[in-house]
Order: sequence, then C-alpha cells, then structure tokens
Amino acid sequence: MVCNVRSLGLHGVTGYEVSAECDLSGGLPAFTVVGLPDAAVNEARERVRAAIKNCGFTFPVSRITVNLAPAHLRKAGTLYDLPMLVGILCAGGQLRLPDRDCAFVGELSLSGQVRPCAGMLPMALAAKRAGIKALYVPADSAAEATLAEGPVVYPVENVRQLAAHLAGETPIAPAPLWQPGDEVLHRLDFADVKGQEPVKRALEIAAAGGGHHVLMSGPPGSGKSMLAKRLPSILPDMTRQEALEATEIHSVMGLTTREHPLIDVRPFRSPHHTVSPMGMAGGGSNPRPGEISLAHQGVLFLDELPEFPKEVLEVLRQPLEDGQVQISRAAGTVIYPSRFMLVCAMNPCKCGWYGHPSGRCKCTEGEVKKYLSRLSGPLLDRIDLFVQVEALEFDELSARSGAEASAQVKVRVDRARAVQRERYGDGLTCNANLGRQELERWCALDQAGQKIMRGAFERMGLTARSYDRILRVARTIADLDDSETIRPEHLAEALQYRPPAYLRR
Repeated sequence: MVCNVRSLGLHGVTGYEVSAECDLSGGLPAFTVVGLPDAAVNEARERVRAAIKNCGFTFPVSRITVNLAPAHLRKAGTLYDLPMLVGILCAGGQLRLPDRDCAFVGELSLSGQVRPCAGMLPMALAAKRAGIKALYVPADSAAEATLAEGPVVYPVENVRQLAAHLAGETPIAPAPLWQPGDEVLHRLDFADVKGQEPVKRALEIAAAGGGHHVLMSGPPGSGKSMLAKRLPSILPDMTRQEALEATEIHSVMGLTTREHPLIDVRPFRSPHHTVSPMGMAGGGSNPRPGEISLAHQGVLFLDELPEFPKEVLEVLRQPLEDGQVQISRAAGTVIYPSRFMLVCAMNPCKCGWYGHPSGRCKCTEGEVKKYLSRLSGPLLDRIDLFVQVEALEFDELSARSGAEASAQVKVRVDRARAVQRERYGDGLTCNANLGRQELERWCALDQAGQKIMRGAFERMGLTARSYDRILRVARTIADLDDSETIRPEHLAEALQYRPPAYLRR
C-alpha cells in the first residue's frame, strides 16, 4: 500500500512542497529512502523506527520504500522524520490522515518527541503558496510558522499527541498568531559619544539615504567602533515585509527563538577579520547564507578593514551593486538576498597614527602602502562616504556630554525616508538604490552644480560609478534639508566625503 504525505523542504532561503511517498510491500524487511537524501535524511530510518516502537505502535515487518519527491532536488536535514513516520503508520493502517490539505514537518527523538527544525518560516510561506490548509510542526517552531499568516498551525509535542489528534480523541489547539510583546529593548545611543559631530552627520546621511556605505578612518581609540555600533539606533523601523525577509534568512540558519521568532530589529553583523570568503558570502556543498545575507536589511560592520584577507573583501563587490549574492555549485544555484549597509572602520596605517600632527607615526611610506594594498580601487569605488575620525582632545573627553540623542537624529532620518517613499512610490524606497534613469530624473543639477561636478571630476579622478554615488548622497543631503532640488551646497558637502589622498594613491 502507498501513502502520500505532504511535507516541505528548503532550497536556499525559499521553501517548496515535498511529497513523502511511503510504500509497504512484500519481500525481505528493508527500509530505503530515495529522492536524493543526504546523510541526515538517511539516518531518519533509525530515528523513525525507534520512535514508532517507543510510542506503542508496531513497526511494519515488510519492505519499506520512502520516496521524497521531487526527486531531482537534494533533500537535507532532519525535517522529514515526522512525515516519514506518519506515512509509514498510515500505509500500515495504524493512523489515518485527516485530509489531503495537511502537511507535516519535524525532527524526531528516539522516544517520539518532536524537535524543532531550522527554516520554518520559509517553509510555512511555501505551504501558504501551495494551498495547504493545516500544518503540523514542532511546538517550539509553531510561533514562527504562524508568521506566514497562511495555514492553521498545529504545535506537536510528541508522536502520541499527534496520533490522538488524528484519531479525533484529543484535538490539538491551533497555535495563535504570534504577536510581539511589550518588552523594551536597550539600544546603544549616540548621546554616549562625545564630540565627533562630523562623523555623526555622515552616519545620519547614510541612514537617511537608505544604505549609503561608509568608511571611517582614524587613529586607535577615536570612537570608530563605538559610532558604528550605535548606527542601528537611528535607522528607520523595519516594515513587515523587511522583517519577514530578514527572518527567513535567520530561520534557515537556526538563529530565531521560540519566544521572539520575528527579526523586527535591523540586524547588525560584525564578523571577525579571520572570516573566510565562504563565511562572508555563503556557500558549502549544501549552500548556506553568509554574513552579507545575515545582514540583509541591516548593517554589516567590518572593523579593522585592511586586516581582512583580500579575497574576502573582493566577494563584497557584486553584492554591493546587486543587493543579492548568487552561489553556484554542481548541485544547482541559489540566490540569497544581501541588501545591507556596509560600514567599515580602519586605521590609516599599521600603528594607526599616519598623518597625525603629533608625529607619533613611525611607519615608512612603503609600510603604509603595503598595509593599504588589500583595499582595491573597485571596492573603494563602491563606498559612498569616507569620513576622517579625529582623536579627541582632553577637554572634549572631560567635558559633560551634551550630545544629541539617537531619538532626535532618527526623527530627521524618518522624515527624509518618508520624502523618498512619497517621491518614488514605484518599488524604490530610498536614494541609495536609484538607477540610471531615476538619477537623471531626480538628481538633475543646475548650471552651478554642473560646474562644481565638472571641476571635481577632473581634479579628483572620479569614475562613472563614483559620480553616480555622489549624486545619490547629494540627493539625500537635500532631502535632510527639505529641498526639492540639489543645490550647490548639497553637492559640495557630498564631495567632501570622497576618499582622502592616502587612499587615492
């Protein structure tokens, strides 16, 4: 007898429907799983066998074949344990499926407990698209599954509970739609940072533009990392769609929690400089997201930028332009979203004091050049704002802090972003994503602006890419100034954020 149980799978960060076809036939006892299973799926045979026996059911003494369709896609993970068990018991007449519009996902323990599995949100969204009406998931993953706002989600604690529900004896109460609580998150605040007003202004522009990339350069202890860690406090609140996109990626990596399954605070990722290219961009035989995807809709902070291997930095180039990363392997190709704000911090030389008026730097020109050689021109060309962070003097450090709080800065950022949403209204939401046609329409310069740009283009050796980025930054500065047009002073401020001379050599 053949029983077909609906389930779900993952391809990248996208869910898709899987059918667990279970067949019991005569012959020597055997348990075979087909449909391109990986090692974890093959090991499900032992977990399913033990769970069936330990929950009071009879394991069929027959030839068992489980086909996971579509068979051309590789199946990975432990999420097929529960549909295999249900299919085998239904094929043997020990259980009965309530209807064809239900699906099962979950890992089994040897005692029959149902354990959570990664990637529940994208699978629940796939179930919604497939027209599945009821979704049986591990109890610890139920809150996340409800975020799809699609099928009715039944939280399953163990196999005995599921069997009693399917038999109509003790129904399982559907999981309610998860709602955020009233907890107050403690965020780092710009008010903690003394001085550095020009740097705060640059970060405000970056936030208001929706993703202008920033490079801060300065001596050790000047506050670069401190400022970067406070950047999320002035970013606009996430929309529902942005939160779901970020949650899908974190869910696939198993980084969501039962208590708070939705990523509704913009991610802040700060990988160490020993990260590998695969750790940064994602990959592996069964490709998984990397740091640039985990930072989607948030901030990717790279501290001590020249310490990163050059091959790691170069993998950033394509995602910075396209907002996504494509990973190709022999088994197929996956695309991960990676639209993030890149924030970098660096010292101008190995000792950190190059160019400081105190003369503390003892590095030779050759040593400085070698230190900066990992930063390629094409990578620097993709950064919008270069900011010099000066070392604070004693009077600044000892003075009482009267800095502007993040909440005050965020009001201006939100206002500028609202202007951009109203202006574009066709899918574009911020200046950082403007294309060529939008630049020509919304960033047109008057005669005075054209004259300024012509001089800067010739004097600073600008490329077409850096020219466009200057216009985007100038458009953001104009929005912060409540100006419909880009005036010469907006353009002049944008040009001030081009790389310093030692980075242009």
